Amino acid sequence: MKITHVEVFDIHCPKRTAWNPVFVRIHTDEGICGVGEAGLAYDWGHSAAAAMIKEISEAVLIGFNPFNTELLWSRMLRESFWGLGGGPVLYSAMSAIDTALWDIKGKALGVPVYQLLGGKVNDKLRTYASQLQFDWDSEISKLIEPEQYAEAALKAVDEGYDAVKVDPIVYNGDGSSSFDRTKLFTKPQMRLFGDRLRAIRDAVGDDVDIIFESHSLMGAASAIQMGRVVEEVGCMMYEEPVNYLNPAVHKKVSENVNVPIAGGERLYHRWDVRPYFEDQSIDVLQPDVGLCGGFTEAKKVCDYADVYDIRIQAHVCGGPVATAASLHLETAIPNFLIHEHHTYAIKDWNRELCLQDPQPVDGFFQVTEVPGIGIELNDAIVKKSPNVTIK
Repeated sequence: MKITHVEVFDIHCPKRTAWNPVFVRIHTDEGICGVGEAGLAYDWGHSAAAAMIKEISEAVLIGFNPFNTELLWSRMLRESFWGLGGGPVLYSAMSAIDTALWDIKGKALGVPVYQLLGGKVNDKLRTYASQLQFDWDSEISKLIEPEQYAEAALKAVDEGYDAVKVDPIVYNGDGSSSFDRTKLFTKPQMRLFGDRLRAIRDAVGDDVDIIFESHSLMGAASAIQMGRVVEEVGCMMYEEPVNYLNPAVHKKVSENVNVPIAGGERLYHRWDVRPYFEDQSIDVLQPDVGLCGGFTEAKKVCDYADVYDIRIQAHVCGGPVATAASLHLETAIPNFLIHEHHTYAIKDWNRELCLQDPQPVDGFFQVTEVPGIGIELNDAIVKKSPNVTIK
């Protein structure tokens, strides 16, 4: 089997202009094709990822045997030159390509990808409703008042979720956004952000887990400040309290906050995660299959995490292909903790991108038994966006 041509789609959603999933579809001479997704659907970088997939395809994919995923991963890492330093643009492209090749392998062998990763360890995947600061509804809303946060959480609980995630610090009281919380919090800020979290706890009760999302906005001191609220509310975990530019900062926070620390969506491979494993500053790793090298590298990273008793919750903030891929990974690993279902994943402008629509039932996912990763692009929608074919 050989690769004959590659399609790359840089999706533009008219209903959500800031949302740009990047898909790849790889075709073979046996008529089997596979799909993958780069993990840069939000904020800056999607067009760079699409261009990088094109460059890699032109350089090494055409004529390649798609079963040789380990060889190709090593070539993309080393022959790209930048792979040995790396960053999200290159690794997201590598990830999309690798995922598509595993999809091809599964289809060719007639088995779902999780079987190729070691078989089923987890039959039902507990799932949480993610990013309640945008509400949990058919439309995106900016939530400001604590009671709005409580109402959003109750919507998710009513659908069967017993865990929710929220970033209570990104919006100021006047509705403006702040992406820099490195300064110490003022008393009014602590009260507002804490009240949002406490409102959720009061609404859902003690038996629903709350994950405090921070998007790496804080500095070490402000993260430790906010850690008091995280402890008070009894959060399940404290996600990305600080950035990854200096591992020592993560360690300082973990040593001063008595709640499990989660993170890893901006760590791209086993070399990136190593310092956080060795100093035990991350308790729950959140690798993104669309960023950390696809299945080839993600499985290695998860196994490496297990050496340090670190649990896994794949980061999922992308199109339906990203959801499908993460379900196969999480089904096959012994250290799975919980699955992320982003509020974007329940929106019509995201759900229409593929023919299949993976959604949890009563707060749980089950992976498909269809060969490959079990999802196909909806050409009627994706071909309206910029796309290119490489032969």
